Amino acid sequence: MSLSRSSAVSSQSNLPDGILLYDKPAGVTSHDVVAGVRRRFGRGVKVGHAGTLDPFATGLLLVLVGRATRVQRFLMALPKRYETVARFGAVSDTGDCDGTITETGLVPSGALKLPTGKLTQRPPAYSAVKIDGRRAYERARAGEAVEVPEREVSVYRFDELWRDGDRRGFVIECSSGTYVRSLIMALGDAYCLELRRLAIGEFSVDDAGRFIGLNDALSFLPAVQLEPDDAKRAGHGVSTPYRGQNSPDPVRLLDADGLIAIAEPRDGMLKPIVGFRG
Repeated sequence: MSLSRSSAVSSQSNLPDGILLYDKPAGVTSHDVVAGVRRRFGRGVKVGHAGTLDPFATGLLLVLVGRATRVQRFLMALPKRYETVARFGAVSDTGDCDGTITETGLVPSGALKLPTGKLTQRPPAYSAVKIDGRRAYERARAGEAVEVPEREVSVYRFDELWRDGDRRGFVIECSSGTYVRSLIMALGDAYCLELRRLAIGEFSVDDAGRFIGLNDALSFLPAVQLEPDDAKRAGHGVSTPYRGQNSPDPVRLLDADGLIAIAEPRDGMLKPIVGFRG
């Protein structure tokens, strides 16, 4: 995998700041990927990721390097696109092929109702959701009875691509926080045999191997160019006047030297909430 560092070097440091688009294979954890990238860059470089993929799953993982670790929540909030293969006629206690499989033989023969829109969903017991400070999967593996609270998610697209015997392929586009395993389990006696993440926002697995500098990686946020005096204040975390449209959405603050901060509009001002100059 090639890795270009030139586009990611910050004017404030000789360390890279940006995201690596990584195509995670099956059988490794997201933590394994982060550890490998950390070894590549060496000590002193912070590395994280924006959205866990289960070990059995493959596809796009956004690996955050340097000050990109500060913007994890903005990247995790982006919508996702997946392709999945569901096997019908059996259930899994984890909702995927890594769990304990129980055969039922109940295989649907016709078209399925594939829900879209705002849905109430309960994440699987074997998920990374925290319950009283511990991961749900840790409690489940310890033999505890786990009931994960329901959440509201949005499914923008849920289409069947093909069917072959007890297997069907689907493409799903959904909001952050949606569990594809839960969507498949809700169809009946079924579990995820394969799961591949194709895209996160505008980032595509087709571009795996690219390293994208921090400002370009945040291009989905509107940009506000500041004059020198306002830029200096923003660099110290001080609010600056906002003359743009009234919107609650965060923006990037920029000056001639590049990215200063991410800010939230508040009462006609821009309040820096994540800084990059310190």
